[in-house]
Amino acid sequence: MGRTALVLLGISFAVVLAVVIGGEWLGWFELLRGRVPAPVGWVLAAVVGYPVFRGVIRAAARKRITSHTLMTVGALAALVAGEWPTAVIVVLFMRAGEAIERFTAQQARRALQQLAALAPRRARIERDGVEIEIPAELVEPGSVVIVRPGEAIPVDGEVIGGHAWVDQAAITGESMPVEAGPGARVFAASFAHAGMLRVRAEQAGAGTVFGRVLEMVQQAETHKGDVQRAADRFSARYLPVVLAVAALTLLVRGDWMATVAVLVVACSCSFALATPVAMLASIGAAARRGLLIKGGKYLELLARADVVLIDKTGTLTLGRPRITDVVPLNGASPAELLSLAAAAERYSEHPLAEAVRGAAVERGLVIPEPDRFEAIPGAGVRALVGERLVSVGNRLLACGCPIDAAARLEAEGKTVLFVSCDGQAAGLLAAADTIRPDVPAALRRLREMGLQRIELITGDHERAALPVARALGLPVRAGLLPQDKIAVVRDYQAAGHTVAMIGDGVNDAPALAQADVGIAMGAAGSPVAVEAAHAAVLADDWSLVPTLFATARRTMRVVRGNLLFTGLYNLLGLSLAALGILPPTLAAAAQSLPDVGILANSSRLLRTRLP
Repeated sequence: MGRTALVLLGISFAVVLAVVIGGEWLGWFELLRGRVPAPVGWVLAAVVGYPVFRGVIRAAARKRITSHTLMTVGALAALVAGEWPTAVIVVLFMRAGEAIERFTAQQARRALQQLAALAPRRARIERDGVEIEIPAELVEPGSVVIVRPGEAIPVDGEVIGGHAWVDQAAITGESMPVEAGPGARVFAASFAHAGMLRVRAEQAGAGTVFGRVLEMVQQAETHKGDVQRAADRFSARYLPVVLAVAALTLLVRGDWMATVAVLVVACSCSFALATPVAMLASIGAAARRGLLIKGGKYLELLARADVVLIDKTGTLTLGRPRITDVVPLNGASPAELLSLAAAAERYSEHPLAEAVRGAAVERGLVIPEPDRFEAIPGAGVRALVGERLVSVGNRLLACGCPIDAAARLEAEGKTVLFVSCDGQAAGLLAAADTIRPDVPAALRRLREMGLQRIELITGDHERAALPVARALGLPVRAGLLPQDKIAVVRDYQAAGHTVAMIGDGVNDAPALAQADVGIAMGAAGSPVAVEAAHAAVLADDWSLVPTLFATARRTMRVVRGNLLFTGLYNLLGLSLAALGILPPTLAAAAQSLPDVGILANSSRLLRTRLP
């Protein structure tokens, strides 16, 4: 888009120069006027300008002023003055301006069109032992979908067979493929490589994560922000000012052609283009990186945000417990303690049992097969591992483990598991929901951007929230219900702040909707959060959060640059036209240049990749 815009800009300058040299300096227009009868010129102007004139008349019937209203008045004024070549040149450039506007909008939407092209059209399903192909949107939940190597996955669902590396860039923005085997969740519009998958469908068509992505992006195309509405209001007020300048030019200078030039050069279409082109370019580029923004309004608000409220569980933390401390007792080694505990927990479905097994696997330990397993309701588990009776659980199974050491770990917001072997204390295991590794650096970047008021708000009890808040240097409000989170957002808004809320789950949805900008984190797994939020980070990658804020700020700088350039250009054009320096034909040619300039400036949002 950037190179094309520069080419267009060069062509436009060349055309303007040709009009100046050939039409004005060499007198071609005078020659035409002398050789072609005026009625023929009138007909030619009417034929060439008919589509534009028809649009202006229809808009006037609806009491609307369009970007071509002033130029139409200027063309008619030129015809009345007997300058039909000037009128023809005016309408030719009006048509050229329309073409540039269409091209500009098309280029801005290209990223969105590329995204839509990724939507899978067909799906191969198993039915009565036979593979058949059907339209992807007709796949019913529960159907088994077959995905061969190199094919797009047509549904959201769970892998029930096979193994492959899956490229999820269209959904999460992740550049590296992820491994998918039985039990893994996969998403429509991702691609399977180096293996075949059997997927049990959960959602198809518009109900998939990718379908919701497309819907959000399509909504964003038509969403006008405050800056766009300001440009619209400016255009409506611009007409009286231009008419006044034209009338003053005629009264003071008595120069009819200078008056025509004022009307022609004062085309306000560049004001209408200044905002939406930049917004579309930015939204499309962000979507390709796994950042969804529902409309230009939220880019503006995100750029202004001065308060960031963040949920804890699943947002700042991983949302699942991990073993953080291994404290062996009575001569047991850390490896032996963890191996025995993992063996006892081998068949437990409790999240803490999963954390114990995961810690053993991470350390490369062998997990023995228990000979006998027993779940003790409200306490823990007991199992016979070899010839040793191992129990793992809460204080009811402490068996002489030091309570003081457990209390210190619990004071840090951790859950303690007591491990005993043959009735004697073997050690303590502490589990906690750990902070995502990329969060500290992301918060540091936000603070460097000037966002100093960042607060943790959570429904967790204070004992669990405080260690996380201390580690990240954040103030915290704990034990909040969903309605309490809404109240926090409203309090900041009432004090005049613009609030961004970051969350990931159902309990965050009300606060996400109430915030000026709600940001759903890891939205590929949180459809409720996506619906409530105004923006979404599809990957569980916190480095993209400051990128989202930086994208919004950069977009608004480009928008302000577009508006400033357009304003100064129109002011210069009006001044030169009113002084008689800019003739009507050159005014018609010159008014198309701001559109291309805006395209070139806005294209930077597609070309530059933020860190």
